[in-house]
Amino acid sequence: MVKKLTPDATRRSERSRRAIYDAALALVAEVGYPRTTIEGIAARAGVGKQTIYRWWPSKAEVLLEAFLDLGDQVARQAGHQPHEIPDTGDVAADLKAVLRATVDELLDPRFDAPSRALAAEGLVDERLGREFVARLLEPQLQLYVRRLRAAQRAGQVRPDVDPRIALELFVSPLAQRWLQHTGPISHAYTDTLVDYALHGLAPR
Repeated sequence: MVKKLTPDATRRSERSRRAIYDAALALVAEVGYPRTTIEGIAARAGVGKQTIYRWWPSKAEVLLEAFLDLGDQVARQAGHQPHEIPDTGDVAADLKAVLRATVDELLDPRFDAPSRALAAEGLVDERLGREFVARLLEPQLQLYVRRLRAAQRAGQVRPDVDPRIALELFVSPLAQRWLQHTGPISHAYTDTLVDYALHGLAPR
């Protein structure tokens, strides 16, 4: 007698979740945030829309979670821990490494189009914009804050510097170039940003 195998609900749920993430990111890149719908995501993912509503209350929640997951994937593929900036004892090298990884992410087609769509929509949809900052942007910025505080403790950055302001010296110019196409982004560009920023932050 052949024993009937019991379907693995956990594995099935994970497959569905992954398909929903992929569908949401693809749709927002293709048609924009306003025209992306739960129904469209469900159809593309091959699941019922009730499956999506069971896990997420809105398309914004789906997309934001899909983005968090994509960021983790990209970081791991690049050999980085997604939730920490490494501390090798050389703050310049550590900042350059994470910013180079950020450039690679921004130039990755999987990330670029949907990220631009959400960033643009966040400018006109205040609620989405706040969620985008709170759930995606601010946690990433806090990684820089922690690394700069460690550099302060090591005497590599002046003790009177506010890390939350200091990080904007290299993060904000990169974001502006990427969002507004004011110039090319590259590893050489972000390396230069770090050099310029740390020259002004060095102990006197």
